[in-house]
Amino acid sequence: MSRTIAVIGGTGPAGMGLALRWARAGEKIIIGSRDAARAQQTAEKIRQRVGPQAQVSGLENSAACAASDLLMLTVPFEGHAELLKQLKSAIRPGSILIDATVPLAASVGGRGSRTLGVWQGSAAQQTAELVPKGVSVVAAFQNVSAEVLNGDEDIDCDVIVCSDDAAATEVAMELAAKIPRIRAIDGGKLENARVVEQITALLIGLNIRHKGHGGIRITGLPDAAYKPH
Repeated sequence: MSRTIAVIGGTGPAGMGLALRWARAGEKIIIGSRDAARAQQTAEKIRQRVGPQAQVSGLENSAACAASDLLMLTVPFEGHAELLKQLKSAIRPGSILIDATVPLAASVGGRGSRTLGVWQGSAAQQTAELVPKGVSVVAAFQNVSAEVLNGDEDIDCDVIVCSDDAAATEVAMELAAKIPRIRAIDGGKLENARVVEQITALLIGLNIRHKGHGGIRITGLPDAAYKPH
């Protein structure tokens, strides 16, 4: 089933990359930004790359939340909590929010590729505390290189999906599978997001050291592990 995806923070590299990949797959996308004009400019850039068939528009973040019940959050950790508090009244009841945020030290002026301690356990668990009751939070897409997402090649990476809502996990896995060569894996409860977020810091360090854009692959699992249930 095709659903409108609102990418909150969609003018940044990760958000734009995901929006680009889903627009290529034929999904309807709303780019969300603090600045509606910037969101519209990003939407136009994606249309230019995908072609006239691309269904992409741009709105201010609150309007983007109000226009869809499937939200993709791609913002730096430094503004994560503040933004969610601002958007709380705009998020529709029963929405699914997929969070790719990683609490990197560098995002708040720290040094090195390491994660910060988050009181709730992970950025995704912080999100779950801040969104309205009844909104399903999913952690996913933290380990995919934004630079690779914005390219034209297939993506050699697995996406680990963590949530306490099985139906929301299924939606996120289906979205991940729309990107060529990405495999989605059910990673269990939302609390497991803390491990997935830390993998991002490891990957950043590896990519800096070896001048690459590495992702992760999980081996040895049966085919059923990569299919929504």
